[in-house]
Amino acid sequence: MARDINDIERDIERTRNQLASTLDELAHRANPSTIADNAKDQAAGFLQDDTVQKVLAGIGVGVALLVGIKVLNGRKRKKELKELQRLLARR
Repeated sequence: MARDINDIERDIERTRNQLASTLDELAHRANPSTIADNAKDQAAGFLQDDTVQKVLAGIGVGVALLVGIKVLNGRKRKKELKELQRLLARR
C-alpha cells in the first residue's frame, strides 16, 4: 500500500516537532543552573532521610563530647600547672 504525499508530509512534520521538543528538553537539562538546582534538590532530599539525620545527630553528639572532654582536660591541666607553680614558688 503506497502512502500519499500528504501522509509523508504529516509524518515528517510530526517527527520534526518531536525532534524540536527533544532538543529543547536536552538544552534545558544541560543548562548549568538546572544542573545546580537538581544537585541542590538531590542533596536536600538526601539530608531529609531519617537514617542520615540520625547519623548526623550522632556525629554532632560525638563532636560535642570530644570538645567537652578537651575543655575539661584543659581545665585540669591548667589547675595542675597552677598547683605546680605554687609548689615551686614555696621552695
